[in-house]
Amino acid sequence: MRVGCPKEIKNREYRVGITPASAASYARNGHDVLIESGAGVESGFPDDEYAASGAEIISEASELWERSDMIVKVKEPMQAEYTFMREDQTIFTYFHFAANRALTEACLRSKATCIAYELVEEPWGLPLLQPMSEVAGRMSVLMGSFYLGRNVGGSGVLPTGVTGVAPAKILIIGGGTVGANAARIAAGLASMVVITDVSHKRLEYLSEILPFNCVSIYSDENSTEREVRSADIVIGAVLLRGGAAAPKLLTREHLRTMRPGSVYVDVSIDQGGMAETSRPTTHDDPIFVEEGIVHYCVANMPGAYSRTSTIALSNATIRYGIEIANRGALEACRGNAAIARGLATCDGCLMVAAVAEAFGMQAVCADQEAVINKL
Repeated sequence: MRVGCPKEIKNREYRVGITPASAASYARNGHDVLIESGAGVESGFPDDEYAASGAEIISEASELWERSDMIVKVKEPMQAEYTFMREDQTIFTYFHFAANRALTEACLRSKATCIAYELVEEPWGLPLLQPMSEVAGRMSVLMGSFYLGRNVGGSGVLPTGVTGVAPAKILIIGGGTVGANAARIAAGLASMVVITDVSHKRLEYLSEILPFNCVSIYSDENSTEREVRSADIVIGAVLLRGGAAAPKLLTREHLRTMRPGSVYVDVSIDQGGMAETSRPTTHDDPIFVEEGIVHYCVANMPGAYSRTSTIALSNATIRYGIEIANRGALEACRGNAAIARGLATCDGCLMVAAVAEAFGMQAVCADQEAVINKL
């Protein structure tokens, strides 16, 4: 199989879908690897490292897409890439369809087989979402802390505090991978940390693993209103499995109760955002102010720390990518339930119920196995 890795064209997306080490792994399994020239440079991987790993360097994105049986990316195809997708092609990347109807419709029109990183699911969790959730969770506190500075529009509260002055309060809504990693970093800054979740089992786990300056609280409307009011930084870290859009847990009324210049970091923005006021931003223009609150809603946060993120993501995706390349997408789905759960579109069919619900479309996921076996 010809496995292609194009250069990412999303704003300030510096990650790359395949590292030279991963390229060598595909090559050892008998696959031809095509890398767009310059695809890895921003992650510290020049073309000659890919060439030394057995990859062919392709100068034009259109040629790479045309020659590739399987595309391995980081972020969803952008509008300029929609016409490159085709029926006999597998695309393996993050999609986050529920936040993007145009992308969903383009993938369905193309009849490409789209396998979404964020939907691949093992019994123990989401293996391809976890590494980027770790990066985004840790990064969320760094970004929130930076934009709390008065010189960039924040309230001027130093997250660490100083002698005789209390540190910032950081509220983290959602106790999954993003939330737990955010809490660790926030605790390390000596901030006052509150993390909320709706699972008592998860709260018990968080209480056991997090430092004493982290308080875990059951999430409901009353606790959200109370904790938001006194927070200097709020981090939205809620994920609904199955590709569903993020719930809108923060309203304008919540934000109006906060100190002006406080910061909201929406890590859930890939799935539509967790606040009523959220909208995607870019690394070029990362913040906006609504209701006096600084919003940081960059949809590809880990792209800023591209080398760390690329290596972590590639380490997670390579074994699934090789299985798909070795067996073909549908055979891999038939033989591996985790990959099958990641199958989002195939032959013009939408396979994800939550996405169908978000856009009022028809999904066939109720009989996904039958569809896979038929194709």
